[in-house]
Amino acid sequence: MNRQLLTLLLVLTFGLPLAAQELPAGLEVDTTTVVIRDKGMVNDYSMVGVNFGPTVSRLFTNPSGYSQGWLYNPWYFSVTFIKNMKMFDFLPYFGYQIGFAYGHEGYRFTENKKSHYTHTVDGYSQASYSVVEMPFMIHGHFDASHFKFMVNAGPYVGYRLGITRGGTLSGDSSIQNSFVDHDRRWDYGIYGGVGFALVFDPVEFHFNAIGHMWSWGSIYTPNSNPAPYTNYYYRYAYPFDINLTFGVYFQLSKRYGKTSAQLRKEAYDIVYGEDNSQNR
Repeated sequence: MNRQLLTLLLVLTFGLPLAAQELPAGLEVDTTTVVIRDKGMVNDYSMVGVNFGPTVSRLFTNPSGYSQGWLYNPWYFSVTFIKNMKMFDFLPYFGYQIGFAYGHEGYRFTENKKSHYTHTVDGYSQASYSVVEMPFMIHGHFDASHFKFMVNAGPYVGYRLGITRGGTLSGDSSIQNSFVDHDRRWDYGIYGGVGFALVFDPVEFHFNAIGHMWSWGSIYTPNSNPAPYTNYYYRYAYPFDINLTFGVYFQLSKRYGKTSAQLRKEAYDIVYGEDNSQNR
């Protein structure tokens, strides 16, 4: 009895899988219909796009300790060119990004809950600066079929076009919309941020949180009035801004697969290659 049971188990274990390999006609699996697309390595492709979205702003200040809130502005716009390049000819995760942007910087001082004091600059507790900027950044990216993660960082230079002061209106009304002697117009520093993209070749939709990581263009001249900070502090007010942007990009060359230049080179090698030249 035990020997018969063991024989039955061996048949079930080894016999059925072997028999299953020989299926009746018409039930065979057609493996030629299974296609797996091998996209390969990301090309050195480029793209151009536009970005827009809101900005939130505040300051890094010295003396520090001023009570601040975020200043909101809905208008940020940029045109950007991105070139993806391989590092060491085989790491397809790098590139560079350059563009022109119109946006805003600014500050909004709030009342200190303990002292009930609100800091002001030239008699105003908040101000919004319109600026034009040109960032040049290293563009890092990690690509999947329809998704991309991005990191950007690099220097920028900007110029402040206009100013609108507000909040506590204890200052001179004649300077509410104009610069004064100790205002600084030029801005420069480090720009950067992170983001992701939804990719449907040849169009990409980018979502970024990007802005001034660190500015060295103080909004007003260090050690300017009022006293007593002139003699004891190196005063500065560096802007810190975050732009929350949505962008639409158009690929100027192929992201995957053979590019037009590669196809032309292959055709050239076929016609004028060394093997053919020897045969002629």
